[in-house]
Amino acid sequence: MNRRTVFATAALLLAGGLAAAAPAQAQGTAARLRGTVDSVSGDQVNLTLRNGSKATVTLPTETRYTWLTVSKLSEIQPGSFIGTVATPQPDGTLKAMEVQIFPPNFGDRNGGHFEWDTGNQSSMTNGTVGNLTVANGRTMTLTYKGGEKKVFVPDDVPAVTYEPADKAALTPGAHVLINGTRSADGKVTARNVSVGKDGLVPPM
Repeated sequence: MNRRTVFATAALLLAGGLAAAAPAQAQGTAARLRGTVDSVSGDQVNLTLRNGSKATVTLPTETRYTWLTVSKLSEIQPGSFIGTVATPQPDGTLKAMEVQIFPPNFGDRNGGHFEWDTGNQSSMTNGTVGNLTVANGRTMTLTYKGGEKKVFVPDDVPAVTYEPADKAALTPGAHVLINGTRSADGKVTARNVSVGKDGLVPPM
């Protein structure tokens, strides 16, 4: 997989394959798993999930893989395209729990805002940074197709970025975020896999 293809599909990793939502719904419901790789055998990966339970996920040949690597909040500038899991504040703005900083040649910059599954009314927003103020954290406006959100990013939240990867990244002990579909019998098939590099735990 070339670098352009990997970065163009990073948004699908975050949104659980939203661009392909219609066919996915015909095959099953959306599934998002977070955990640690126990083993890989053929087209299956065995996981220990964050709650301690076990899961086996099928990896079809079209599954897409990316590394997640550590980045810095100082990399965020006006015009940057980022994603953030955030929670609502009383004044209607959002407070970031983490930030993904997409590489410059990231493909789809339409972005969007949608519900996330980490509790506390969490959401995911992918958008382009507009106004940016740095003072006791970062306050920024994120613009996406059809809307915008004002987001406060504390100085201590984790920041990550993406690098190309392949199935070989799935080694025992690696921390992963898997987006895919769950069939009626409960089996999960991966669409996209983010793998934390050098022990990184995907913060989203």
